[in-house]
Amino acid sequence: MTTRLELTRSQILAFRRHVAALDERLPRGQDALRHAAWAGLQDSMPRAALLSIHARMAGAEPASWEDPSLVQVWGPRFSAYVVAERDFAVFTLGRLPDEAGPLKRAQDIAARLGAVLAGARMPFSEAARLIGERDANRLRYAAPTGTVVMRWDGARQPAIWNVPAPDMDPHEARRDLARRYLHVFGPATPEAFATWAGIRPVGGIATFTALDRSLTPVQTPIGEAWILSEDEPLFSAAAQPPAPARLLPSGDTWFLLQGADRELLVPEERHRRALWTSRVWPGALLVDGEIVGTWRRAEHVLTIQPWRRLSNPQRAAVEAEAGALPLPGINRPMEIRWDDGYLEEEHHGS
Repeated sequence: MTTRLELTRSQILAFRRHVAALDERLPRGQDALRHAAWAGLQDSMPRAALLSIHARMAGAEPASWEDPSLVQVWGPRFSAYVVAERDFAVFTLGRLPDEAGPLKRAQDIAARLGAVLAGARMPFSEAARLIGERDANRLRYAAPTGTVVMRWDGARQPAIWNVPAPDMDPHEARRDLARRYLHVFGPATPEAFATWAGIRPVGGIATFTALDRSLTPVQTPIGEAWILSEDEPLFSAAAQPPAPARLLPSGDTWFLLQGADRELLVPEERHRRALWTSRVWPGALLVDGEIVGTWRRAEHVLTIQPWRRLSNPQRAAVEAEAGALPLPGINRPMEIRWDDGYLEEEHHGS
């Protein structure tokens, strides 16, 4: 019988903060950008990837997401992602469907796009029209072939163009994608990996089976899971002091979770409902290593809704973090508004 390593919630969160560089920002540079994008940076909200970079790298600027070392793709679950260009194959071929029908659809759309684009950039609605697709969103199905790149700045529809398919075996790409998922989101299960990557559960199970010799079974507060064996020492290492405050955008990897994984990160149900809404998620307010509220921005106004009372130093740290956000097109100081209504609701409801 295999003995599972027991991990506490505090060990898991300390590990995740450490590998995500959320305790201490990395020195500015392309190595830091790749580190920040190790499991991809979801960019479905305009400039969310930039704010995720800012939370992890010192000296981030409004144009950091456009660094030549980065590229945009339709990544896991066909969301817009920013990834390191050298990892393009992992985030595309790693999600290539195993099933004959979806695989044929991906290859067919990619082939028709290749004939129309021929290396040129084109608005994706125009490309869809030219290949006879009424729904432009169907073009996303071609992304796992590794032949479609996109550019979206949030102000207008994406532009797409075609590139040669990467020279990488899709099965190895998926194993690498799983290793990245385990390193950033671990401990994890094959089913959780499949949900995140947007592949069938059987594909997630097969990938974890292929990685079996490099995985260690663990017991967590929410059940059995796996970690990369090479990461085991990091779980038992002394935790670093958490950063005073971080403002994580909608879709950031810190809370890009489903099911019971959300319970581990945010134990109270009403707080989970406030963070993972049925529509557009707000940003997450991270204070001293814990999510303690949400935030939203409209132009130069940033509204913060804490779930508990913060000390004056904590509020000052949050405001300093908000004032440093590298937002493009904002030419005036950020106006910070505290919405303490949630606290009043808790007070009256207690």
